[in-house]
Amino acid sequence: MDTQEKSLYSSLLIVVIVVGIVLLYFIITIIRYQRRSLVLHKEKIRAEIDTLENERKRIASDLHDELGPLLSAVKLQINNLDSQDAADKLLIEKSSQHIDTIIRRMREISNNLMPNTLLRKGLVKAIEEFIESNTQVYKLSIKLIIDGDSRLGLDKEINTYRIVQEIVHNTVKHAKASLLVIRINQENGLFILSTTDNGTGFDYFARSKDNTGLGLRNLQSRAEIMGGEITCMTEPGKGTSYTLEIPV
Repeated sequence: MDTQEKSLYSSLLIVVIVVGIVLLYFIITIIRYQRRSLVLHKEKIRAEIDTLENERKRIASDLHDELGPLLSAVKLQINNLDSQDAADKLLIEKSSQHIDTIIRRMREISNNLMPNTLLRKGLVKAIEEFIESNTQVYKLSIKLIIDGDSRLGLDKEINTYRIVQEIVHNTVKHAKASLLVIRINQENGLFILSTTDNGTGFDYFARSKDNTGLGLRNLQSRAEIMGGEITCMTEPGKGTSYTLEIPV
């Protein structure tokens, strides 16, 4: 190899090295940008969900601590009214019953917004209470199976509880199912929540693309901010199964 060929070879080698370095720089930049975008996306979702949960807590607290006692005081005042007229007595009695109904519904709404059981006794007890209070309303048989330890941090338990609520709501609204089985267990360092119904199923990809897929995106967002993932197995006529996996 003469001097001219060596010079050409060296020049080509330098060009290749420079191009390689530039390409590597751009690849690293793109990867960093994608990672930064993913982090920002998760932070945005987390902020939105935290804001929503804080607002739910505030409303639930207002209903329980302010409106509840106020309605109880109104009921007491109504019951203390002294009237000899039969029509007035009947009106007082009905008014008292209406207030009882309002207080009961207000407690149900407050509990749905932020269950005290979830804060005091944890996820499983909150789900059990949710199932017990809604089985008759939804006319859906819900079976809960617990295998092993099921405790998580409070934030994860709140998000998991919301996922259960969303799945039950979707099952009642869309699946036309008579049975929903919910199983909770831990395996290989993962908290696993799985649900299966015997409903009509649906086209997952079509649903996730249109506006009716907001519930599905909500499930995915909550799983994502917990560092986990949720999968859905379904097809028309064959029911629907969800599996949520969260690092413990």
